[in-house]
Amino acid sequence: MKKFRGKRRYFRNLQKKQQPSAHPLDFSSDSWFDFWHVHLDFDGFGNGHLKMRKAHVQALFHLMDELNAALQTWGQPYQLWIELSRLDAGLDAVFIHTRNPNDDNFPFTDSTLTKPTERLPDYLQTIEGLEQYQIRLSERITYDAFDDEPEEITDHILVIERRGSRYLL
Repeated sequence: MKKFRGKRRYFRNLQKKQQPSAHPLDFSSDSWFDFWHVHLDFDGFGNGHLKMRKAHVQALFHLMDELNAALQTWGQPYQLWIELSRLDAGLDAVFIHTRNPNDDNFPFTDSTLTKPTERLPDYLQTIEGLEQYQIRLSERITYDAFDDEPEEITDHILVIERRGSRYLL
């Protein structure tokens, strides 16, 4: 594996991305979010290194808490959650969803979510206050279209919401 250069700068930038001000968000009275999301580890650096995955997951939780505070002062109903992929750290993201003019799908519900039966991954064990969150599992099937014969791939997505949220998935 190639050496990761510029770690100090990378993690300094990750610290900045944990703040809502680092993202183009509009909390005016007429704004809305239609499954808006951000991937803090878009390049998937956490796939090869547990330490990197932990740092990105902690950053997602911090960003979710900061977004939750901003959305509470905004005053509109919203859904806020984190999705963590078991296969690809680049798919990990925090989502915001509200009423929007694109579709009448608020509050969004996912009837396929189940309670995880396996032990939670190590990168989640280090999150402080994990008991404040509801963690459920979603199974997603995608297809790798780049092969000669498309291959079906099953990913297990951990969906994490703050307990007591008004609109759970």
